Amino acid sequence: MSISNQNLSDWLNWQNQLHGQAIDLGLERCRSVAERMGLLSPPFTLISVAGTNGKGSSVFMLEQIYRAAGYTCGRYTSPHLHQYNERIVINGETITDEALCASFARIEAARHDGPEISLSYFEFGTLAAIDLFFQADVEIAVLEVGLGGRLDAVNILDADAALITHIDIDHIDWLGDDRGQIALEKAGICRPHHPAVCADPNPPQTLLDFTRQQHIPMLYAKTDFKMTVSDKYWQWQQGTKHYANLPLPSPATNWQIRNAAGVLALIETLQNHHPVTENALHEGLQQGQLPARLQQLDTRVPCLLDVAHNPLATRALAETLSGQPCAGQTHALVAMLLDKDIPGTLAPLLAYIDHWHLVELDVERAAPASQLQDYLTAQGINNMTRYDKPRPTFLQLQAQLSPQDRLVVFGSFYTIAAVSA
Repeated sequence: MSISNQNLSDWLNWQNQLHGQAIDLGLERCRSVAERMGLLSPPFTLISVAGTNGKGSSVFMLEQIYRAAGYTCGRYTSPHLHQYNERIVINGETITDEALCASFARIEAARHDGPEISLSYFEFGTLAAIDLFFQADVEIAVLEVGLGGRLDAVNILDADAALITHIDIDHIDWLGDDRGQIALEKAGICRPHHPAVCADPNPPQTLLDFTRQQHIPMLYAKTDFKMTVSDKYWQWQQGTKHYANLPLPSPATNWQIRNAAGVLALIETLQNHHPVTENALHEGLQQGQLPARLQQLDTRVPCLLDVAHNPLATRALAETLSGQPCAGQTHALVAMLLDKDIPGTLAPLLAYIDHWHLVELDVERAAPASQLQDYLTAQGINNMTRYDKPRPTFLQLQAQLSPQDRLVVFGSFYTIAAVSA
C-alpha cells in the first residue's frame, strides 16, 4: 500500500485486511514497532484501565476530572460507536482524520524499518493513540484495555497507575470461563510498586494473591475505600480522607457510582504527582457521560440505549429497569454478536421485558435472530417479533408504540450504532 494520499477510510479498510486475525493477543509485534518509533518511554503519566464492564465510563471520568484540574489529557477507548475518531480524544477534542492518517503513515514506515512486522487493526489504533499523545505533549494519558489486559496492546507501556473495574466472564474464547483466571489477565496491566485500584466489591482471591506476590499496592473497594449513596449525593472515604456531597455521576446507578469510587481512589494514589482539588472532582463528575451507557433519549416513546452485551452489563440494566418502572409496557430491541453468551446476557432481563423485538446485525460476527428466538422460546417467552434491520425497526416501534411504553435497545455497540445512525 502506498502511504501517501490515503484517506482515513482507506487506511482502516486496509488495516482490516493486513493481519490474518482480527483478535491476536500478544505484545511482541506492537512493542517492536513502538520501540522503532521511540514510544516506549512516554513523558506523560499513563493510567491503564481494564475490566469486564465500566472501563469506558471510568476512563471518561478520569479524563474529565483531570481536565477540570487543569491538566492536558489524552483519552483512548474502544470500540467506537459512529466514527473511528471517537477512540482518541485530546484535551476534549476528537482527533481529526488528518492527524490519524499522519500517525498511521508514521506507524507504517516504522513497520518496514527493518524486518516487516504485521499489525492488527487494534494494534494500529493503539500505536496511533500513543503516538498522538506524544505529539500533543499531554500530561496525563488514560488508556482503555481492549481485551483482557496482560496481552493487550495497551500493555506494551508500563502504567504509572492501573484501575481494574468490574470483573466477570466475557470473551470466553480468549480469556476462558473462570472469573479467577480472568482477573489475573486483567491484573497484567499492574506493575510492581506502582499504585493500582480494584473497583469490584467482590474481587476473586486470585487477584488478592497475585497483587500481594507481585508487590502491587492494590487498593480494594469496601476494604480500603468505601462509598455511601443518598438521593442527591454520594460520599467517598479512604482512611481519614473523606469527600462528602459529591454529585452523582451520569447515569446515577449503583454500578456507575462504584466506577466513580474506583476513579477517586486512583486519583488519590497520584495526588502527590498530580494534585486534584475537591472542586475539580465535583466539576469532573458533572461533565455528562459516554453515549449509549444507560443513555436516555427524549423521543416520542422513551428510549434507553445501552451497549450491554454480557451478563454483568445486563444485570446492571435489569437493576435500572427495576428501579424505574414505566406506566406502559417495556419493549426490547436487541441484536447481538455470535461470540457472546446469549443465554447469560438475556436471562437477567426476562422478568422486565414485555415484548422482544429481535433483529440481526449486518456484520460478519452477527448472531442470527433465530438464535435469540430459540433461547427465548425455550424460556417460555412468546411475546417476540423478528425483523430485518435495526434502524427501520427502531423507527417503526417509535411510531407504533404508546408514549406510555418504553423501548430498551441493547446487545452490542453495533446495535446502538445501527439504531442511532
